[in-house]
Amino acid sequence: MRLGEVERLRGELAEFVADVFGSLSRRDQRRWGECYLRGLMLDGRRKSIQPMAERLPEGNMQALQQFVNQSPWDPLPVRQRIAARLSEVITPEVWVIDDVSFPKCGKASVGVARQYCGAVGKRANCQVAVSVHAATDTASCPLEWQLYLPREWTDEPDRCRRAGVPDDVVHREKWRLALGLLDTLAQWQLKAPVVVADAGYGVSTPFRLGLEERGLSYVLALTGKEVAHLEDAEPYQPAYGGLGPPTLARYRTPPRAVCVLAVEAGAERFTEVTWRQGSKGAMTSRFAVLTVRPAGKQSLAAAQEAGGGRNRWDGVLPTRTLLVEWPDGQDTPTGYWISNLPATTPTADLVRWAKMRWRIEHDYRELKHGLGLGHFEGRTWRGWHHHVTLVTAAQAFLTLRRLYPKVRTPA
Repeated sequence: MRLGEVERLRGELAEFVADVFGSLSRRDQRRWGECYLRGLMLDGRRKSIQPMAERLPEGNMQALQQFVNQSPWDPLPVRQRIAARLSEVITPEVWVIDDVSFPKCGKASVGVARQYCGAVGKRANCQVAVSVHAATDTASCPLEWQLYLPREWTDEPDRCRRAGVPDDVVHREKWRLALGLLDTLAQWQLKAPVVVADAGYGVSTPFRLGLEERGLSYVLALTGKEVAHLEDAEPYQPAYGGLGPPTLARYRTPPRAVCVLAVEAGAERFTEVTWRQGSKGAMTSRFAVLTVRPAGKQSLAAAQEAGGGRNRWDGVLPTRTLLVEWPDGQDTPTGYWISNLPATTPTADLVRWAKMRWRIEHDYRELKHGLGLGHFEGRTWRGWHHHVTLVTAAQAFLTLRRLYPKVRTPA
């Protein structure tokens, strides 16, 4: 936005800030919060503090630095209010779990390490954050964030201390961080309609079990290499040989990759489904729904535990729904998703939810390129979470403006 456009929105922005930053006890904190949001929305190549302060009429670099990096305001109540307000307005069909990376130079910025960086498509020096987004076909917004700390950080307490990492923060896998974010949102009295995520999360059996333990429905992408039995496969009990522990029940044939099971189902089983209208017309492909019994080592261990232990388990693996995409003209299927929803769920619904994950790419374009999500140049845990919260607030304000273009944002 140009300066004149941002200035014309100051009245609406002041109302929005008074609402979502109501947990900040000091008036000057709310004032600099509003100033920071205007800096984020202003046109400019960099959205770090110095260039924003130079573009703003009343910009004060020192005050903004102090507000973002040192001021002890808690970002969680701010994100809670944003999440509640946007969830009410958007009425999401899915919650999307994802992670986003921020390329960085040096080693001092909190959480930075050489790891896979989606922004450049390879391993690189970067920070990585896990996020949860509310989404429909027409709108989306981030609900909650958490910075990922690699083991090389948590194994060096002094390094964490210099970056201001709280003492109770330990290394946790990304799927565990995602479950933690869902628990936080549940504490905020928000409930996920359907959880969707890419294969980085879908291949994790503990993650899927964690969702099921929380009573959440999911449609998660797979790579196609995961193994399973067909629904009608039944285990049998080998005769006891008389020595040692009882022989466990087992399936007569080894499990096969889901990509193989999909091909064996036959192309005639796939039907055409349109999931939404795009800018270039209807988005259509061919899909089939299969019922399978996931059979990897983690699935086997989980089934044994649920069945009362290895020696008491009856050998039956639970069924799950497998959605497969096989576009017309392709030699083999191209997409796979696993779900704990019943196989009787309309295929069109499963497809729409699975594909809705890509809606958040609109988020990232605006958050990264328009609002400077990755432009924070501070090095501390507090500063990073403050900046991300402020960027989320700016994106929420703009989303409300798009949904209500002719009236002020609703209180």
